[in-house]
Amino acid sequence: MLSFEDLMTRLQDCVIAQDQAPENVSQTLGLFIDKLSESSRSSVKRCKERCLEEAVQLLRQIPQAQLHVLEESHLLLLVRLLISMQLQMVNISTACRKVDQMLQHLAKVDHPMVFREIHHCLHSIVQTDQILSFEDQQRACMFLEDSAVGREVWRESYLSLLIKLSEFFPVALQQESLRDGPLCYIAVKVCLQIFQLLSNEVAPLVWDKEHGGPPVQTILQALMNIILGQSCNRDTRLLAGTAVAMLINTAQESTAGEAAAWSLLQVSHLEPWLLTIGALQVQCNPTGKDGVDRLAVSRGLLTCCRPHILLSSHVDAKETCLLLNGLFPLVSTLCEEKLGCHYFAFEVLTLWLKKVKECLADMWKKTGARLLPDNSSLQQELIHIIWTNAESPVEGVSDFVRSAFCLLLDIYEMDCEQFGDTEKTLYFTLLQRIIKLPWEAKGKYHRLCALLPYLGSDMVLDHYAEIPNHLLKCLSTNHLTPCGSELYRCLIQQQRRELCDGSQNSASRTELELANQWARRWRPVLHEALTSDATLLQNNSSIHLLPCTFQVFPSAVDPLLASLDPVRPGHLHAWACIMSSYRAVTGGSPWALQGSLTLETLQLALGSANDKVRLAALNLLCCSPKTKDTPTAEEMSIMRTFIPQNLNCESSPFRQHFQASVKRFLVRIRDSCLAHIRGQKGKKKGDATHSERARDMLDQGIGFVEWLGQLPYSYLAPGHSYQRKKTALLLLSAVLETCTDTWSPDKKKGQPPANMGCLTNCARQRGQWDFICRTKQLVLISCLEDSTNEIRELSAGLLLRFSPPRFPDDIAAVLLARTKQLLCSPRVQEAQMGALMTNVLLHKSQDQPEDCRLSTNITVSSGSNQKGSCMVRFLVKELEEHYLTAKADMMLAARTKPIHSVLSALQRCLLEAPSGVCDILDHSLTTEVLGLLEKISLLLLGVLYGDQDACATEKDAPPSFCDMGNAISSLIAQASGGSQGDGEECVLLSEEHSLVLTCCWVSLKEIGIFLGSLVERILTESKPSKCLLTKEDLMKASKVFKSILLKCRHWGAVEGCCIGFTKFCASLLSSNDPDLKDIPAQMLKQGLQVVQSPRSTSVTRRAAGLPMLILCVVSAGEASKAKQLLAHSMQTLLETAKTPLPENWDQTLDLPQVCAVHTLQALVRGSGLGVAVLQFAPAVAILSLTLLSSPCWVMRNAALQLYSSLCSRMLGQRPSSEEAGPTQHGMSPLAFFFHYSALQPFLLGELKGAAQDLQGPPNEAKLHLQPSLYPVLTLLAQLQPGVQDSTEALSDFLPPLLQLSASPIYSVRVMASKALVALTPPSEYMNILIKLAAQLPSPEERCCHNRLHGQLLQIKAILEKALSTDSARSADLCKVVSRVDASLWLVTETQRCPLVRAAYIAVADSLRRFCCETYLSKLRNTLIHDLQTPQRELQVGLSSFHQQAIHFLCADLKWACQIWYNFSAVSPDLRLSLVTWVVDGRGLQQTSLKDVIQRVLQSNLREALLSQSVEYRRTYLAALVAVMAGGDSTLLPHLAQSAPLEEPILPECLDLFLGDLEDRRGGPEFLSQALYAASLLLSQCSDSSSKISVFQRWCNVLECQRSPDAPELLRMACAEALCVAGVPLMSLTEHSTLPAIKIRLINTGLYLLQDQSQQVRTKAACFTSMLHHARRGESQRSVYLMQVNQALPRLLDLMVDECWDTPGTLEVLLCNLPQSDLRSVLREASETGCSSLYEQDEANVFAEPSVMSAHVLPYLLQMAEKYSESSALAQSLTAWAEESAAQVLDSLAFCKELQPDETLTPAWLALLMDPLLHSTLCGLFTRAAFLLRLLKTCDNVQHLCDPSSLHMCLQEVCSLLSQNGVHFPSAVTAAVAGELPL
Repeated sequence: MLSFEDLMTRLQDCVIAQDQAPENVSQTLGLFIDKLSESSRSSVKRCKERCLEEAVQLLRQIPQAQLHVLEESHLLLLVRLLISMQLQMVNISTACRKVDQMLQHLAKVDHPMVFREIHHCLHSIVQTDQILSFEDQQRACMFLEDSAVGREVWRESYLSLLIKLSEFFPVALQQESLRDGPLCYIAVKVCLQIFQLLSNEVAPLVWDKEHGGPPVQTILQALMNIILGQSCNRDTRLLAGTAVAMLINTAQESTAGEAAAWSLLQVSHLEPWLLTIGALQVQCNPTGKDGVDRLAVSRGLLTCCRPHILLSSHVDAKETCLLLNGLFPLVSTLCEEKLGCHYFAFEVLTLWLKKVKECLADMWKKTGARLLPDNSSLQQELIHIIWTNAESPVEGVSDFVRSAFCLLLDIYEMDCEQFGDTEKTLYFTLLQRIIKLPWEAKGKYHRLCALLPYLGSDMVLDHYAEIPNHLLKCLSTNHLTPCGSELYRCLIQQQRRELCDGSQNSASRTELELANQWARRWRPVLHEALTSDATLLQNNSSIHLLPCTFQVFPSAVDPLLASLDPVRPGHLHAWACIMSSYRAVTGGSPWALQGSLTLETLQLALGSANDKVRLAALNLLCCSPKTKDTPTAEEMSIMRTFIPQNLNCESSPFRQHFQASVKRFLVRIRDSCLAHIRGQKGKKKGDATHSERARDMLDQGIGFVEWLGQLPYSYLAPGHSYQRKKTALLLLSAVLETCTDTWSPDKKKGQPPANMGCLTNCARQRGQWDFICRTKQLVLISCLEDSTNEIRELSAGLLLRFSPPRFPDDIAAVLLARTKQLLCSPRVQEAQMGALMTNVLLHKSQDQPEDCRLSTNITVSSGSNQKGSCMVRFLVKELEEHYLTAKADMMLAARTKPIHSVLSALQRCLLEAPSGVCDILDHSLTTEVLGLLEKISLLLLGVLYGDQDACATEKDAPPSFCDMGNAISSLIAQASGGSQGDGEECVLLSEEHSLVLTCCWVSLKEIGIFLGSLVERILTESKPSKCLLTKEDLMKASKVFKSILLKCRHWGAVEGCCIGFTKFCASLLSSNDPDLKDIPAQMLKQGLQVVQSPRSTSVTRRAAGLPMLILCVVSAGEASKAKQLLAHSMQTLLETAKTPLPENWDQTLDLPQVCAVHTLQALVRGSGLGVAVLQFAPAVAILSLTLLSSPCWVMRNAALQLYSSLCSRMLGQRPSSEEAGPTQHGMSPLAFFFHYSALQPFLLGELKGAAQDLQGPPNEAKLHLQPSLYPVLTLLAQLQPGVQDSTEALSDFLPPLLQLSASPIYSVRVMASKALVALTPPSEYMNILIKLAAQLPSPEERCCHNRLHGQLLQIKAILEKALSTDSARSADLCKVVSRVDASLWLVTETQRCPLVRAAYIAVADSLRRFCCETYLSKLRNTLIHDLQTPQRELQVGLSSFHQQAIHFLCADLKWACQIWYNFSAVSPDLRLSLVTWVVDGRGLQQTSLKDVIQRVLQSNLREALLSQSVEYRRTYLAALVAVMAGGDSTLLPHLAQSAPLEEPILPECLDLFLGDLEDRRGGPEFLSQALYAASLLLSQCSDSSSKISVFQRWCNVLECQRSPDAPELLRMACAEALCVAGVPLMSLTEHSTLPAIKIRLINTGLYLLQDQSQQVRTKAACFTSMLHHARRGESQRSVYLMQVNQALPRLLDLMVDECWDTPGTLEVLLCNLPQSDLRSVLREASETGCSSLYEQDEANVFAEPSVMSAHVLPYLLQMAEKYSESSALAQSLTAWAEESAAQVLDSLAFCKELQPDETLTPAWLALLMDPLLHSTLCGLFTRAAFLLRLLKTCDNVQHLCDPSSLHMCLQEVCSLLSQNGVHFPSAVTAAVAGELPL
């Protein structure tokens, strides 16, 4: 058959020359063929399918009658073309089916022709002497599964295919690579399809002895051999089980099929057995015990067999049933066994229950009895399996368990209904069992959801009253949120069903009445969640609870909104979430819910300082269930205000949600505009009003998109913050993706409508929507040199996707020159820029690189991408040049020709090409690249070795870091002609050293990534017959990887190389060629040999790159189903690690055992292995715990790291919760030991051994260290507590844990108490408490302090857990309380150990509410006496006792006041404990106590400041600040309540504070607290004259500490100082110097609003919010906190409104402008060369002078307008104009000269990349606009310049800059145009 391309060419020629067919048929055929051609060329699956679907539609447009007109030869060509296309896309099932639809259409015209051609195609598969290849079997599959005519052909040729398969299997099963690979899998798949689709043809061969033959017998034998383990591939074995079951299902006689099914169940036998299926008999020999054979058989029978087979009885036992007595024992055993196929076992359990449910009626008929009577063994066994596996860590198992539970309940319900059981006791039994589960158990909520329909919502809520509380806890924990929200959804759905179906009046209930019924139970819950301070709870409730609430009860919005007050904290966010969710779910208008109040509240939300509130409000604006819902003019206006104010948000999630919301808004605009255009075309004339309104809406929509498309370009220039540029690019991307006609093949959703072109044309007719013109291209090109890769990648992506097909010639030429310059930069960042530009040029430049064009000896590959091939050859040539330079002079190469830059460019151009790699490369070029990479890697490793010859040897010992440093130093010395100098040795790396090291490690990293990705792409794209890589090439590549991983210790190089090496191994292991698959296996073998061999190098953490080499191969093996690699590696490493150390081991050298442990750690931590490594977890855990006792310290370190990593893997990720509560993981002890049963006896043995060591005479001091004890206790303590152990399987752990309370090691006692809680079932809590309390000694008894302390810790731990689940008083608890009461002596001086006394107080504190007042009074008196008694000697633990006693006493107001009144009389240590207690947040809840503490702290402030203890002074100030500030500086008036200090003390304290701040005495933490405290006290100063002087000193401090160079703590303290003292100061009016101080404070606020720290900016915005609140005189105590970008103009408003005529105001405005000297910018830009390898960042990278210019400009213009209103202001303005006019005019003229002519120049492009250019231009234009306004309003300065000429010059220069890629903020351009309103 001709190739696809030849057939396409001939057919196109025929269509062109077609005379008989009508013209429209020829046109349609032409389009049809074009679509086929496009589909064939496309490499993206979705593109192929899209083109084929369009081709199907085109073919169906041609009637059959007209197809008959075509010549037979032409129709034959068309049929062959389609068959060829099917063969081309044989691995894309959906595409093949679409082609088959076309063939079926042609078959209606000439069925014999189609049949004949397909028969000819399939004939070549079966009529050959060779065994079936992979491609042959793929085609056979495709024609069976996806081709209707193909199946007809196979029905005639099925016997030939069976014969070929019978010949294939014996050969394949003899070779490991074939039987374990994809070839065997697809052969089994072909068998399955034959048995399924050709069952009528196959049946006689199986069941009829006369027709039976060897082929099917051979196939069956092969399938059984595969099932029984001859193949290691689990998927193949499972499929084989399905195929055999499908063969049984072909039985036409029921008895024969039943007998065969029972015969197959012998698979569980351990001895050889005979399988009989009809006339076929095969011998079965079990080979393994992994359970996959039983799994495959049971799965196959349940999937394929008909009900009569599943219900059949065994021939020897008529009462049996295959489903119950044959399959269930098999399935239940699989679920109970600890095998590696748990996922599939529970899939089979679910299948079994489904089949039982389907066959239940027949089973009743057969047995006449219930299937699941209460307490039956079957019921109990099923519940046991479900309960013990509900928390399985194996992915997917818990989902199957959940499905199984639902099915079990369904079956039980049907059983009860059938036999009239109305009690249904199982449901109530299960409910009680579920209630007893701890709230942390994920399975609790799934099981409750399943049980809910059978009991009803009221019954469940009445019996389980804690559901609302537990739901809130779930929503506060990430991993429990889905199950908690699902339970809520099920509950309210059930509630609605009951409300609607359960009463006679249900039909008359309105939605509001239903919502009110919902609100009775659920409104308080949602209100608490939505207004909570916990972020997780707030977010999860709005995301999960609100939508399902409105889906079920749409009118619930009314009661929810009624409970909110937007001015209260948290309510504004809740309001926005409720409104947006209501709109998104119901489509109802939010504006009608609360009238005008809605828009007012929306404006508050949009301006909130809280990102979440603004996002929720934005979502309200943008969301709509209908995309055609036209945004109103008001919504567009709000968006025009909101978007610019939120461009520089620091939160990445905010930016992503911001873009998504804006995109939704744009989609609404786009779709509504398209609807209006369609409406205009369909409207009849005469409807003028509607047409006018539609035009207005169209204009508004197009105008908004135009505005938004222009906005980002004003903020993409260098000099803007990363946050603003990132957001601008995301918004630009949203515009381009939504409002251009660009189809993206890689996206499933979000594609533009088919008629998008008409809207684009409509906009362009208005002169709009030119989103990427030349000047905008220049802006995006300037982003290619941004310092962050995110900005570079985003801008490059936009250029590649949306810019015109090619750049203008001048831009391409200048960009090419710039690219070459960057590729030679030693800076990694600049080299990456050059690589990115190279890729952009490849796609957007028409010309080839000049070096490539001029090389006549370069030949282009035979591929279709000639331009790409030419660029790659050019880069390979460049790479060779860089290599030769490095070989000759490494120092020169590191400075001027770094290798990694060209490698990055080569990688991008090859791997990111739209066409395949094979279209760019040929074999010679591929070989050249591989050879070059090998030489470069050897060269660079030789540099690090210091010896090229040593590097080239097979020695796998990498040089140490010291050796590498010496080698590089030697290289530098050699390059400099001798010694580097005889000065002192510097600990820092020299610039030359950094250059060489960076060049080496980055280049090695890039080699690894590039080589792996290249091999992956080539092997993926190449056809087996024509691959660009030979085995020798791949062996060479493997040596490169091995060299880098084993001979380089630099982690950056190793880590980067691993990325490529994993891809390399995965692609080889996925290959069908056994020789290629063997390469990674051999590398693994060599790596394990290196691990086992003695080392001669120094010890290095994690054994350098060797563990990573093994991890990469094994991870790739897991991904490629080559699981034997992991098992072999783990076995070898475990054996190596267990090997005893030699007697004379050298601790300075690597040991094989240590290397094996580090490698095990790498495998355990490797994310690529997933849960596969968990099957070895017990063995690894036992090993690591055993090795902790090793005499080798390196081994102990390695073992501890391994154990830590393993625990994290076994327990899973710790649940994310905002509660400070449990640190436990989500797995219970029962589940843990169920999955890791081998660990239970070992861990128990370790505990018993440790406990046994503690047993001895009480007077014998013994300290026996057991290194594994604490790690074991740590593991047990992390298990989830509170799970009932009905089997008492873990009861043996309790005695040793109780005995470990006597451990002499404090941390062991603490951890033993935590482990005891985890392992104690709830039913045993009180028994253990009684037992422990009974052991508390009397004063006369001798006791061990360690044991007593440990017992008290255990009592405390168990009490906390017991009282958290059941807080009711019980008889058992009373016994505990009584015993604790009787042991009061433990807190007296009789008990000398402070730790014991502290532990006793903690126990008493837990029992406080159950104790009598007499006892509490005695305890308090004892503690008070103790605290007031001076301590004569130092005691260990005394501080802990003090803190515990203070915590206990201060919980009672009376006793707390007594302690604080005696503050000055107590010891210094006790004072420190008291202020620490305040700093920890205690004592601030009760107002009266807070006042007492504040008075005490203020009265003792002077003494504290003069204290010599730094810790005491710092803690004291922190306590004072905490009490005085009240924790919330936004509550006004918060200072009025504080009592002022005594008059002599206050000035002295302030002087001490300010003196420390001015002299900077103390660290940043102390100084920040001092500044905050001084500010809090400042308002209490009453003397006006001294007050002003203190204010001035205070302002000086603020101005000093607001600097970006100051520590963040001090800048934050400045912002807090403004809030606490600045706000009251701004309201004072009694002194003439106050306006100047106000201006200084406002200027400080402006500085801090531009601070780099988000927290500082937020606090500065709080200052502005408080000022705004105070000026408006609002009565609410809570201040509305505005966003930073709203605060800045508000502060400027305040300054200009109130202080416009104050001297200094103009200076403040001008000092916030950037410089305007263009000449200095040009001078700096002209200085070429890199001064250092790394570029120094600015102190404040967040500050944006350009944006600040736009903020300040309107206020400068306002000042100019006020010229005539103040003589002082007039004088200042005139002075500035005279001083600045000449410079402004000169800079404008110079700017005009700078502009390039019509073509872009390299100098101008370099200037565009300069961050100073844009800010300087903004500063210049702001000053020029200000000067122009002064010239127009002030007669005194008109002599300086003619206003009209200045205006024209401004406009001309601005226009030129705009044409050349400089875009200004709208405020600047409007001022230049004279349009800015004042």
